Amino acid sequence: KPVQVSRYDIAWKSDREQKFRNPDVPDGKSLEDVFKEAGAVRPRDWRQDVWELDTERASNNGFQNEDLIVWMRAAALPNFRKLYRRVDHTNELGKPEFNTDFRDGLPVKGYNYRLKIDYRFRVAKFQGTKSVIISTTSLLGGRNPFLGIAYIVVGCICFLLGIVFLFIHLRYGRTTQEMMNISPRTPYS
Repeated sequence: KPVQVSRYDIAWKSDREQKFRNPDVPDGKSLEDVFKEAGAVRPRDWRQDVWELDTERASNNGFQNEDLIVWMRAAALPNFRKLYRRVDHTNELGKPEFNTDFRDGLPVKGYNYRLKIDYRFRVAKFQGTKSVIISTTSLLGGRNPFLGIAYIVVGCICFLLGIVFLFIHLRYGRTTQEMMNISPRTPYS
């Protein structure tokens, strides 16, 4: 039985709502008409035009296609990961044929999985590689919890230092009136 995966909500919300926008479509025209009038040309390795990337959901076409948004986001390092799909079973929970083993994701024990992969984007020209990684996220983020833990530790240290400096300021600090009365002859004390 195929495992249901979702291709929606894989792009960052800020990218979907602000960075990647389709051109305005006037009344009586389609997204296809607007792109053709602008002179849009399909890239060499693409199988579909940009206005027909998703035949099931019209709002996921053009520059707002989530696969396109994820692919276009620049990576900060030469080795990077791009999210392809999410395992999402919220639509199946009420169905009688739903296997409850998949409620919390993909079970490991007792299951074998097969992936069907199409080679659509050639990477051999620039000595690139592709790989498939099935991973999970946690409360602290992705595969490596170090960054999440580091943020929490640094945040706690900053909070404690803020309390210490507040105490020092309240105990030993000068008032505003004392600060206004400082002159070159005021002694340090």
